[in-house]
Amino acid sequence: MAECLNKAIDLLRQHEGISLKPYRDTEGILTIGYGRNLEHVGISGAEAESMLYSDAHDAMQDLQRFPWWPDLSVDAAAALIDMRFNLGPGGFRKFKQMLHALGEGDMESAAKEILDSKYATQVGQRAKTIAGMVSGG
Repeated sequence: MAECLNKAIDLLRQHEGISLKPYRDTEGILTIGYGRNLEHVGISGAEAESMLYSDAHDAMQDLQRFPWWPDLSVDAAAALIDMRFNLGPGGFRKFKQMLHALGEGDMESAAKEILDSKYATQVGQRAKTIAGMVSGG
């Protein structure tokens, strides 16, 4: 049985092709990967966890490019990973004053910049939690 499954997987790879971004198939169904029907099948909890880990790791790698990264506390680093994950690289970099404050090691000002933003009004308690972790309080 393992042999037929492996052969079928080879056929599926050949026939389906791979798409790493969602697309609409010939029936208009949202699909990804090797023909995964996202509308009816979705993803498993394990797949969601794997994606979360991968995306959080990518966010952390991006943040490691900043010179202030090594000086952050574990809580501040975790909070900024959360923020970068949520905003994406471009959105995160729009926080010019926050980034300047982080560069100066002024965590209180960095936290204030988080709270004094459209982002904070959009995500509510999430921004308060992140600001508290950045400021150490």
